[in-house]
Amino acid sequence: MDLFDEQEREAGIHALAPGAALLRGFARDVAPTLLAAVDDIAASAPFRHLLTPGGHTMSVATTSCGTLGWHSDEQGYRYTSRDPDSERRWPAMPACFSALAHDAAARAGFAGFAPDACLINRYAPGARLTLHQDRNERDYGAPIVSVSLGIPAVFLFGGLRRNDPTQKLRLVHGDVVVWGGPSRLRFHGVLPLAHAEHPLTGACRINLTFRAAA
Repeated sequence: MDLFDEQEREAGIHALAPGAALLRGFARDVAPTLLAAVDDIAASAPFRHLLTPGGHTMSVATTSCGTLGWHSDEQGYRYTSRDPDSERRWPAMPACFSALAHDAAARAGFAGFAPDACLINRYAPGARLTLHQDRNERDYGAPIVSVSLGIPAVFLFGGLRRNDPTQKLRLVHGDVVVWGGPSRLRFHGVLPLAHAEHPLTGACRINLTFRAAA
């Protein structure tokens, strides 16, 4: 934990790989506004535990906002223009979301990022995300912007092959990770969350992942 503590003290931008950066505390000041927007989105498109194509229930609860939303079931991973649960269009992306994603991407060297989809994940203690690539987008030219809110998580950032070594990054409230360019298809995941409490989210972590999907 000494290494993690040292990482948290080093505020600012930290290069992870070509085209990838960790922005410590970048979203901290706007976190209350972001979380209020998450509540509004979830009131219209509630969190749900999706099925993987193999028929397993994901430990992470998810919802979406934007022109497109992300969905998974036994038919595969894909983006949809409507929430399959309600058949309504996904909630519009709040201005505070798109502004933060644009600014974080620019800070990491990707000017002009305009996301059309935001996948919102809710992690309870014990939830995890296995190593994977974000490959459902039509154009890999835009970066991924991932925002951490609430309790800490250990983020795994690997290489272009599943068995490449991974970096372990302890992400805390307000941290943002951006990866694109030569790092756009790097494998990444989240280790099972330890129990913790945060004054704004209670015993959970909220992750906002912005993509240019269409």
